[in-house]
Amino acid sequence: MAKKKLAIIGECMIELSGQPFSPMMQNYGGDTINTAIYTSMLCNDTIDTHYVTSMGTDPLSEAIINKWQAHGVNTDFVLANADKQAGLYMIQNDANGERTFQYWRNDSAAKYLIKHEKFIGVLKSLNQFDAVYLSGISLAILSEEDCNLLLSYLAKLKANGVKFIYDSNYRPSLWTSKVHCETVNNKAYNLADLALVTFDDEALLWQDSSIEESRDRLHKLGVTTLVIKDGANGCQYSELNHNNEIIVFKYSTVAADKVVDTTAAGDSFNAGFLSQWLQGNSIEQSAQCGNALARQVIQQKGAIVPIDKALIESSMKG
Repeated sequence: MAKKKLAIIGECMIELSGQPFSPMMQNYGGDTINTAIYTSMLCNDTIDTHYVTSMGTDPLSEAIINKWQAHGVNTDFVLANADKQAGLYMIQNDANGERTFQYWRNDSAAKYLIKHEKFIGVLKSLNQFDAVYLSGISLAILSEEDCNLLLSYLAKLKANGVKFIYDSNYRPSLWTSKVHCETVNNKAYNLADLALVTFDDEALLWQDSSIEESRDRLHKLGVTTLVIKDGANGCQYSELNHNNEIIVFKYSTVAADKVVDTTAAGDSFNAGFLSQWLQGNSIEQSAQCGNALARQVIQQKGAIVPIDKALIESSMKG
């Protein structure tokens, strides 16, 4: 059977983690590259995961791209920009593993992806893909003009049968205004074949008081298939049936022994879910895989960590 083809659009940055004016660890990360790498880790033999972005041509950018390739991520659509470099962010974690971020990305190569002369060629290639995935961060870093252009391109891909998958991943500081953010998210939700969102993000942006309120709002916007992540409570899956009724399934998760770092919790869940969903496996298997992978990730420090595939498969069976 031919591999499924997944394109993930976004930005990867240089990561510094630690406390100010203390020794810091250098790494790389970003919500979409985290999802790309974990998807490749789980099912490189059945899903061809491509990362779509722009990077510099400096040694550090090239070293980061080599890291992606070592994880099995296809980098054919990583467009080189000799005038720009990768963005930078710093993470600080508190005693409970929760994190705060500082960013230096205002002139990163990924911000200019849509303007890259080779991007149109990438879009033509994506017509042959099964699905395209991106997040609110992927859209927030773009200019308003480029953001609207990308959404129009995605609409054309969807019209040609390519599934569109969206995670709002709301970061207030990245948006030029709340109104712009709401407008863009509503357009993205309306396009989405599958939305993978986090309740805390939806509550922060839309002031939703419950998962039920988020669910009703998103389905009314046009989302037909929805997953709402709810941290230690697991996730809820919902879809519209033929009578336009909302059908809901809840999938709990096993509590982690110790939460060390929640940096890529949602990103890894998305990878686990997509690794099953794209192959046509059941929603229950998809949710269990997402929960199991996220549980492993949050018990280790860093965005990209080693995973135990056998343990994930075992948890899906049990």
